[in-house]
Amino acid sequence: MTYDDIWHRLQTIYETGEAKAIARYVLDVRFGMSATDVYCGKVTQLSAEDTNKLEKIIARLEKSEPVQYVLGTAEFAGRTFHVAPGVLIPRPETAELCDWIAKCEPKDVSCRSILDIGTGSGCIAITLSLEMPSANVCSWDISPEAVRIATENADKLKAKVSFEIRDALNPPDDQKKWDVIVSNPPYICEREKADMDRNVLEYEPDTALFVPDDDPLLFYRAISEYAIKALTDTGSLFFEINPIYHKETKDMMGRIGFGNIEERKDMFDKLRFIKAEKR
Repeated sequence: MTYDDIWHRLQTIYETGEAKAIARYVLDVRFGMSATDVYCGKVTQLSAEDTNKLEKIIARLEKSEPVQYVLGTAEFAGRTFHVAPGVLIPRPETAELCDWIAKCEPKDVSCRSILDIGTGSGCIAITLSLEMPSANVCSWDISPEAVRIATENADKLKAKVSFEIRDALNPPDDQKKWDVIVSNPPYICEREKADMDRNVLEYEPDTALFVPDDDPLLFYRAISEYAIKALTDTGSLFFEINPIYHKETKDMMGRIGFGNIEERKDMFDKLRFIKAEKR
């Protein structure tokens, strides 16, 4: 088997450039091959055992299973996270949200409290904890499997994050106060499924992706209503949003009582993030 054999097989599912990138990623992550190794033909020098492992990986990829699930890892903000079908695969644009928060919040202020709602793999909470080591970071998810994976990632990356199994739609009615609340909640409407790739629809968790067509702001509204009570007087709320509903999201947050609402575009030039402060 050669490198060309691999990407040609993947080309039935992916465009040529992406097929080649996935092939190189597999050879790097699973078999430790550099780009030079790949182009010098070292794929043909794999042992029979490794060739069999590679064949099994390609067979899974040919069924449209995301490469991150096949390999069990995803890159995010320069770190490697464990992922599995129970959690959403971290997207590179979400790292821009982490960067925005880290730059907004002074790193030299001790005991700042941050809450990440809907943690999934823990990528947001763990990244913020590592970038802002003086902060106290807590993270919620409704899925016990997600909390297990996120805890594993925090331990591996030596991040100080506390994880709790909680429902974003039914937050606790307590007196806890947060300096920052951040969330990348489900925001894709059911009707948008027709335009989505098979590898997302068939493998990534529906509960982390979709909301009803008749209530696209379901999670944003619930989290905003909690945040307006739970943030400190100078606290900020950050969201990753569905660009289709950026105006509706901004207007909803204003009605709930937030001010200084700022939108930002992501690396793909889409309005993807919102920051708001208590008035």
